[in-house]
Amino acid sequence: MKLIGPFKQIVTLANLPLRGKLSDEQIDIVVDGGIVVNDGTIQEIGNFETLKYENQNINIETIEGQQIVLPGLVDSHTHICFGGNRANDFAMRNAGKTYLEIAESGGGIWSSVQHTRSASEEELLKTLLERINFLIALGITTIEVKSGYGLDVENELKMLRIIKKAQGQTEAKLVPTCLSAHLKPRDFEGSNQEYLEYILTEILPKVKEEELATRVDIFIEKSAFQPEESKDFLLKTKDLGFDITVHADQFTPGSSRIAVEVGAKSADHLEATIDEDIDFLAKSDTVATALPGASLGLGEKFTPARKLLDAGAIVAIASDWNPGSAPMGNLIIQASILATFEKLTTAEVLAGMTFRAAYALGLEDIGKLEAGKKADFVTFKTDNFQNVLYNQGSLKAENVYINGNQVH
Repeated sequence: MKLIGPFKQIVTLANLPLRGKLSDEQIDIVVDGGIVVNDGTIQEIGNFETLKYENQNINIETIEGQQIVLPGLVDSHTHICFGGNRANDFAMRNAGKTYLEIAESGGGIWSSVQHTRSASEEELLKTLLERINFLIALGITTIEVKSGYGLDVENELKMLRIIKKAQGQTEAKLVPTCLSAHLKPRDFEGSNQEYLEYILTEILPKVKEEELATRVDIFIEKSAFQPEESKDFLLKTKDLGFDITVHADQFTPGSSRIAVEVGAKSADHLEATIDEDIDFLAKSDTVATALPGASLGLGEKFTPARKLLDAGAIVAIASDWNPGSAPMGNLIIQASILATFEKLTTAEVLAGMTFRAAYALGLEDIGKLEAGKKADFVTFKTDNFQNVLYNQGSLKAENVYINGNQVH
């Protein structure tokens, strides 16, 4: 057991509700505080000197200088296991080329599929771990990682096995998600529906047998899979015992309704969500996940996070780090920009990157700093927690703790 501190401010988020809008006045702050950790779990939070006095034989890990503490951040939507590079896509898009033109010239998702298939397992593992370490340095302690650049049995399993191997080499918690339904691969001879059946009969049973993922995702869009075939696929996936999430309403509306109807954990993107579907989402337990990195990468409008929160939805914020539409990967920068354009309070942004994102992943032991939760937290060298978003990513994480141990 040890006492870590003192901290100028401990931003616990403990008293904030799961859904709806939040004011900064609701944030619970422990001033001049300390955190008692026992076996990777938070045992107590309070005034540092009081805790020190009450636990006189405790080991003390002293924090130098003024620092504030936030719960470990959660990035609930990433594609960081991939091969290759799509810088040319970005350049072509900024030069005015359309998605179709970029794809026809050898870019797009299929480009990432080809690079990922041809990459060795060693190469994919190395680059995945590098990206994980980058995220840890930002203060992100839990990371969702999707497959979806393999798109056949051999390569989807290769990706998921690499993610599982990476979990054995990092302190961060990785949450693998099978995104074999990213799009129908060009080398598959058959319809969309036949490809989805191939996933159900050939890929998912092996994923389950090897315990490679408990979550399945699908991209519902004109360029990927259509609403009715997607709904049928998701219901069958659920029958197989998987949790589900959906790439929804990125360019066209309607698929967020499907996410709610099938009981998805989250509907992610939502840039094209219309008002009646905002209300539909808000009345559900499906998390509405904003992905500002994709808006920035594609030059598209942002997820209507303000409307979603005002309607009472559960809103998370994730990076969507991927080689094509969201190559930045810096969640704090993205969330700060989203806050500016959508007029989100600091409380709403912090909740969206912590316990609300954790809820989207089905995790209950992270996201808030309170007794019984995992001791995952991040410190910043400042005397005011508001400076984290105010500096829009230029204020770097000072220390990152996972299970009560300093990992950065």
